[in-house]
Amino acid sequence: MNKLHIAIATHNIKETIKDYTIRLGVEPCSFVLNEYALWRTESLNLSVRQDSTCKPGELRHLGWEDSSAEEFSQDTDVNCIVWERFTAHQQADEINEIWPEANFIPE
Repeated sequence: MNKLHIAIATHNIKETIKDYTIRLGVEPCSFVLNEYALWRTESLNLSVRQDSTCKPGELRHLGWEDSSAEEFSQDTDVNCIVWERFTAHQQADEINEIWPEANFIPE
């Protein structure tokens, strides 16, 4: 199954978590205090990262959570948008490498 992955920047992760939890109707499945949050719904994989180098709400990249992906990959489209392709476990490996304290294990 494929889920659309959207990654955006924020300057206020705490308020973003509150807002997006209400909008999506679920708590994030992974979060790192003052840094990062991830929501996985039936159709969407949404990550938000505190990033002062980007404007709040700025798109960081797009992609697909794809259960058949053999490896984590990325390429750039004609509009210079980075697209990633990965499995839930490959994403978890990346999250845990950046933030070991996340200890994220996907369902």
